Amino acid sequence: MRGLILGVALLVGSSAMAQGTITVETLEGFDSLTILDEPTLETTKTELNTLQAPGAMLRGLDKLNGEVVDIPLQNGFSVRFGGLRIDLADCRYPEDNPAGEAYAFLTVYENDDLIDPFFQGWMIASSPALSAMDHARFDVWVLHCNTSS
Repeated sequence: MRGLILGVALLVGSSAMAQGTITVETLEGFDSLTILDEPTLETTKTELNTLQAPGAMLRGLDKLNGEVVDIPLQNGFSVRFGGLRIDLADCRYPEDNPAGEAYAFLTVYENDDLIDPFFQGWMIASSPALSAMDHARFDVWVLHCNTSS
């Protein structure tokens, strides 16, 4: 009996839905659409003359205890910061503005794993989040290039 009532309810419900009306409305004043030209993007290429610095000043943050450390590092050398080993390959700065920008190529290893680096790439002093090291405990970023030995 319950199955018969369920079947009749489904039949009545589907026929009520079939009898529903759908209204299609048109918008007035939009008879013809004009397609705009695609915007053109102009790209400019600016070449920046850079000089190589003998080293860089890095800043390290231990997020667990809030310790902040400034780390002077020469090109081709390594330093330990917590459980990290930081290698500085190169630091470059603009020829016309030595204090304005720094680009440092860093390789960071974690827990003495010297095969697979945790981070490797160029860090930019003015935009540290552009190429940031994403570590759970430590942050490292570039402050500036050392322009004198």
